[in-house]
Amino acid sequence: MDGPVRFYQMTDWDVIVAATERSLYAIDAQTGETLWRRRARNLDERDVAPVPGTDLILLSYAEKDRARMEALDLLSGEAVWRSERLRGQVMQMAVDLNQRLLAVTVVRKTKERPREGFKQRPTVHLLDLQTGEERWRRELGSEIEMLPARWTENEETVYTLDNYRAPLFLDGRLYLFYDGVTAYDASTGKELLRERFRVNEEGLALTEADPVFDERLLYVSGRGRVRAISRTTGKVVWETKDLGTTPEIIVTDGVLFVRTGGTFARVRDGAAIARGPYGVSAIDKETGRTLWQYKGADRGITNIVLSDPATVVVADRDDLIALDAATGKRLAKVPHGIEDAAFALLNERGHVLVGGKNEIAAFDPRSGQAIWRARYTPPGRGLLRTVAAIAARAVSFYFRYGALFSFAYRGAQFARAASALRWSGLHARADLTDLTSLVTDAARERASSRLALFGRAANLRGGGSRTIFERAGDADLQDRLLDRLDPTRQFDRLANFLRRRERLVALRVGWIYFYTQMRERGLVGVNINTGRAERFVVMSKVDPRFIVNEADGSIIIADDDKLIAKSYALL
Repeated sequence: MDGPVRFYQMTDWDVIVAATERSLYAIDAQTGETLWRRRARNLDERDVAPVPGTDLILLSYAEKDRARMEALDLLSGEAVWRSERLRGQVMQMAVDLNQRLLAVTVVRKTKERPREGFKQRPTVHLLDLQTGEERWRRELGSEIEMLPARWTENEETVYTLDNYRAPLFLDGRLYLFYDGVTAYDASTGKELLRERFRVNEEGLALTEADPVFDERLLYVSGRGRVRAISRTTGKVVWETKDLGTTPEIIVTDGVLFVRTGGTFARVRDGAAIARGPYGVSAIDKETGRTLWQYKGADRGITNIVLSDPATVVVADRDDLIALDAATGKRLAKVPHGIEDAAFALLNERGHVLVGGKNEIAAFDPRSGQAIWRARYTPPGRGLLRTVAAIAARAVSFYFRYGALFSFAYRGAQFARAASALRWSGLHARADLTDLTSLVTDAARERASSRLALFGRAANLRGGGSRTIFERAGDADLQDRLLDRLDPTRQFDRLANFLRRRERLVALRVGWIYFYTQMRERGLVGVNINTGRAERFVVMSKVDPRFIVNEADGSIIIADDDKLIAKSYALL
């Protein structure tokens, strides 16, 4: 590339977007081919944002005294539309593909050295996704505290809204979660619901659950209470009593399971802070009545796992705990021996796995009997924060690509997580201290199976009908390459990208990675079903931004002015 790599990120199209001080690149993650390059100086990672469920990315930049935003075709680099009304960096997005709507939250003047109490007033723009025309916009009535992208002592950083849940389109309404819950009519911008409460309680990030919904109700949390909002009227149907900090809600056929307490990243400095009370509550979906509460977790708690229809499983600081799903009665409590346990999941054999940054162990969910254990100590004593960031990022990639049912028995009927067509950039963070939040949210941030095309692919003809094209086609390479290709060749290239995208949507991964020292330092891949170390990739250069690309079995790192993809070695 034309200079040292400033940042790089994977998109849901198996395309890497990367920037130097002078240029923005799109690179085929499978071949390393440069799809296109655009001159753009001094971009930050928040200046480039993929629009979920589409073939577009948003690019924000300033030229002299003018600031503007462009929607680019991801695979050709062409500008689909431009707007000078959106000024600032993209923090979060939500997409409504049915109505062709895009909600973009932007913030201006986001760069400063990390400190406590940095606040700004975000603006939400409602745009026509196809043309970029602004339908309406709303500026928040008060400033809200933002989260540093990096906690560095002496260097300037970009502040983000990763400490808030992303906006959500549902039933013709746009929901915002920055200073409580607010709903707007997506067509007119009219305010329909407003409930104000403090978000990020006690200065901790993501203390409120990501919203989920079923056929009738939307479920949100805040101020220690869970609320059910009617999808028909937009009104609050019921509200629970104060349960404590409620960072996770799981919806099953008749019951909400709510986690209380956990470990959270402190906004001012990124420190991991444990906050209770720790436990699990079962809530009746229809009435909001608390059916039972378990308050026996001690000094920490992981995410919730449903190992079978009758069993709820969590881990606290010391023990794996199995609860009766109907009564909340404790069925088993056994020591797990995992230092700083951060997550639990279910493998294909029905075993519950408890893990942290350095180790993972499998247990029988009913008896608590240990089945296998794997531990890998990170190398080096210097750069402790960087080493910790690499370890957390290595573990988190399972949850980006891993099975959708990692937290539930096969056949469980779940309400949809409300994050399929939302973007906040949280999954791209390398140094978020709270691995529990990263894991819980990243499991929902998978590529959507829904798709709308707006770039070159939307206009390309040849090779079949529109229906066939929408199944098999997608935006292609830069203009100079397309000019040399006949229509059949163009269509083949487009079809190849879409097949790869569909493979990413369906991808199921069976390995979790740990950063360690074997013969050389690198990532070891542990099979989550057997506990065996089966893969290793050398990572001699410390790069906490690395990408594990399970689509083709490689790890991608930056080395000065190069991106390098390395294959796994089988152990």
